[in-house]
Amino acid sequence: MMKQMLRLITGCALFFGFAAAQAETVQVATAANFTAPMKEIAAEFEQQTGHRVVLTFASSGKFFAQIQNGAPFEVFLSADAAKPQKLEEQGWSVPGSRFTYAQGSLILWSAEEGFVAADSPDILSSDRFKHLSLANPKLAPYGAAAVETLQKLGLYDSVSAKLVQGENIAQTYQFVYSGNAQLGFVALSQVMKEGKLSAGSGWIVPADLYAPIRQDAVLLNKGKDNVAATELLDYLKSGRAAVIIKSYGYKL
Repeated sequence: MMKQMLRLITGCALFFGFAAAQAETVQVATAANFTAPMKEIAAEFEQQTGHRVVLTFASSGKFFAQIQNGAPFEVFLSADAAKPQKLEEQGWSVPGSRFTYAQGSLILWSAEEGFVAADSPDILSSDRFKHLSLANPKLAPYGAAAVETLQKLGLYDSVSAKLVQGENIAQTYQFVYSGNAQLGFVALSQVMKEGKLSAGSGWIVPADLYAPIRQDAVLLNKGKDNVAATELLDYLKSGRAAVIIKSYGYKL
């Protein structure tokens, strides 16, 4: 009996030692709008696989430049499709690894309850606000979508003096959340959880007012031999990841 127990203990030790030896760390450049869902996805992935995920959040444009300058990222989750495609064309990523993991939505949001009507952008034509926050349209796809929306509404010129730019969508959200801007265009995922606004008030911008925000992921060359990188991208395609992504207002 004692010998059997020793064999069992030895076998378990060897198994867990092997599993630990196989665990890897993956460096992930993640678009700022995808912060909340990616933290959830990474936590579940780590729990299920034993791998470690190191997340960095910033604007897609900033990551694009950093990757081209040799940044140590192994996976890139962009807020658009154009940058991952360019990285593939320029030889910075593994051919055939690119795919769309989410489609984003834009919302005109205020941290104040009742400030923005849910069915109308009329607040933009009023004098009830001093600052309107949006992400840098040159770096952040959600910022470009905000500018496109204002132009299609015929309001860009009238509000241009009130615009306050964030470097990325996370900073844009902070401007509004802190009250430094009365309202702003942010990612729906930043203010939605389980299908409802988590705080404040907002108008979900109709999809026909801006080009689709198709968010693509890609395996970068630095991660081609890292099992954690490839498994994380596979997990992003899983049903469980889809549930998390949809809960933040993304489409698939």
